[in-house]
Amino acid sequence: MTDVLRRGRASLAFSFFAQGVAFALLVTRIPAIQDRYGVSDALLPAFLAAVPILAGVGSVATERLVRRVPPSRLLRWSQPVVLLALLGVGVGERMVELGVALAAFGLGVGALDASMNMLGVSLQRSYGRSIMLSFHAAYSLGGIVGASLAWVGAHWDLALVVLYLPVVVVLLPAALVGSRWYVDGGGGGVRGDAVAEESRERGPVAFKVLLPFCLVMTFAYIGDSTVSNWSAKYLQDVLGSSEQLATVPYNVYMVTTLLGRAMGDFGVRRFGAVSVVRMGALVAAGGFAVVAGAPGPWVGMLGFTLLGVGLCVLVPQTFAAAGRLASEKYGPGASDAAIARLNVFNYGGFLIGSPLVGALGDAWNYRGAMLVPMVLVLVTLVYARSFAAQPDRYGGGHERPRTADVGRGSNGL
Repeated sequence: MTDVLRRGRASLAFSFFAQGVAFALLVTRIPAIQDRYGVSDALLPAFLAAVPILAGVGSVATERLVRRVPPSRLLRWSQPVVLLALLGVGVGERMVELGVALAAFGLGVGALDASMNMLGVSLQRSYGRSIMLSFHAAYSLGGIVGASLAWVGAHWDLALVVLYLPVVVVLLPAALVGSRWYVDGGGGGVRGDAVAEESRERGPVAFKVLLPFCLVMTFAYIGDSTVSNWSAKYLQDVLGSSEQLATVPYNVYMVTTLLGRAMGDFGVRRFGAVSVVRMGALVAAGGFAVVAGAPGPWVGMLGFTLLGVGLCVLVPQTFAAAGRLASEKYGPGASDAAIARLNVFNYGGFLIGSPLVGALGDAWNYRGAMLVPMVLVLVTLVYARSFAAQPDRYGGGHERPRTADVGRGSNGL
C-alpha cells in the first residue's frame, strides 16, 4: 500500500506541475494572444474574465460528477482538455476559435483544479500527515517553468504554436501515463463509487460549515491576484522603478511561493495548521504594509517577497482543512464535494482582486489600495481556529507512530 501511495503522490504532483506550466503559458502570453487575434483593449477584459467564470462552472459541475465518477477519472481526462485547449489558442486564427479554446480551457481548469485537490486531500488523509503543500509547490514550480518558457518565446519572438506545441507534446503523454497511478479514496482500499454513495446517504455539505474556508480562499486569491496584476505597475508608476526592474517582483513572488510551499508541510507537522495559517496571514499582511509604505522600489520588492512567503500556505491548507472537516462531519465522500465548492471561491477571489485594487487606485491612490487586501488577509486570523483538526483520525497504519496529525494543536497560539 505504501508503494501505491507513493506512486499516487508522484503522479499527482506531476499533474499539479503540468497545470502550473499550462496556466503560466496562457496568462504570460496574453499580449501575444491579443496581437494574434486582433482582440481590442476594450474586449480583452471580457475574454480574460470568461476563463475564471467558466472555471467556476467547471468546478460546480465537478461537484455533481464526483457523485458518480471517481475524481481520478475526471482528472485523467480534464488535464488533456486543458493542454489541448492551450494548443488551440496557439493554432487558431479567428476570434471565434479563440473563444472556443478559452471556453474549453476554463471549463477544463475548473474540473482539473477541483479533482487535483480532491485527490491531494484524500492522499493526505491516508498519509496521516501534511503533504498538501508539496502538491502546490509542484504547481508553483510549473508556473516558474511556464513563465520562463514564455519569456523565451517573447525574447525570440516565437509564434504561439511554436511555443505551445512542444510543451503539449511532452506533457500530454506524460500526464496520461502518470494517470495510471492516481489514487482514489486516499488509497485506503475505499473505491470512489463507494465513497460517493456514502456521501449521498449522509446528504450535502452545509454551506455554513464551509463558510470560513470560502472566505479565507477568497481573501487569499484577492491577495494573489493583486500581486500578479499590479506588482509591475506599482513598482514602476508608484515607486519609480525602471521597466526592467518592474518585472522582478512577480518572479520573486513565485520563487518565494515555491520555497514556502516546499518547506510548509514541515511547518504544519511541527507547529500545526492553525499556527502556520496564522503566521502566513501575519507575514502576508506585513508584506502589504511594507509595499504600501515603501519609499522606493527595493523596499517594495521586499514587501512582495514577504507576500510570497505568507500567502503561499493559505490556499493548500484551506483545501486540506475543508476536506478534512467535511469528511469528519459527513463521511469521506463529502470531502470531494466540499473541495469542488470551495474551489469556486478561488476564481471568485481572482475576479474580485484585480478590479478592486484598480478601482481603489484610480479613485484614491495605489498605496491606499494595497491596504485593502492587507485587511482582508488579516481577517483570516479570525477563522484560523477552523483549521484545527481533531486528534489523529488519519492513516491506514503505514505511517510512523510519531507522525504529527495535520492541523493538530495550536501549540499555545
